[in-house]
Amino acid sequence: MANLVDRVRASGVRSAGIADLLAIGFARREADANVGSEMARAVLQRFQRLQALGDASSVDLAELTGLEEFELLRVQALTELGRRIALSSRGEVTHIESLADVEIALDYLRFEKKEHFVAILLDAKNAILRLATIHIGTLTSSLVGAREVFREAIRDGASAIIVAHNHPSGNPEPSPEDLEVTRQLVEIGRMLDIPVLDHVIIGERRSVSLQARGQVAG
Repeated sequence: MANLVDRVRASGVRSAGIADLLAIGFARREADANVGSEMARAVLQRFQRLQALGDASSVDLAELTGLEEFELLRVQALTELGRRIALSSRGEVTHIESLADVEIALDYLRFEKKEHFVAILLDAKNAILRLATIHIGTLTSSLVGAREVFREAIRDGASAIIVAHNHPSGNPEPSPEDLEVTRQLVEIGRMLDIPVLDHVIIGERRSVSLQARGQVAG
């Protein structure tokens, strides 16, 4: 659709609507923009939120758009670039001083479809030494063992840690398993003199700090 392309050229991509941006992104060349517009409508009907669109699998996109393997990869690569640009605009976090710092450092977890259990290793001044992924999968006290968590902390000479994980459901409210894992880690951290400062659960739109709720007393 020539009018679509001309409209975006005239207004600029920053003023373009999501459907027009998708249509151009899906089009193989300018002459295919009309077909791209049809693809965009189909995709927006299936994925009504931008985050859901960003999480769309290759299988879903192929079914809706008919794009070939490399074309799908190109679309996903550009989507990922956009996500990373958005994150970088918030600035890199080097120290943890608040829940907001944890949320920025681990913002990528909001997009994960599996649970990721991560330890933020901190020095004596709460500077981040490293983000250590401890476990990927359903969180249980048997799977997230203190040995794995504190092995990383001891190896890096961490003075304290903050543990965190995401809830792919989007709801960050802690489960009984979350609370049990927290209790065990806090207790062992106290014995090793590597305090667990917080356990943060990251959801789609908000996070929960168990320290703020009085459930972490390292």
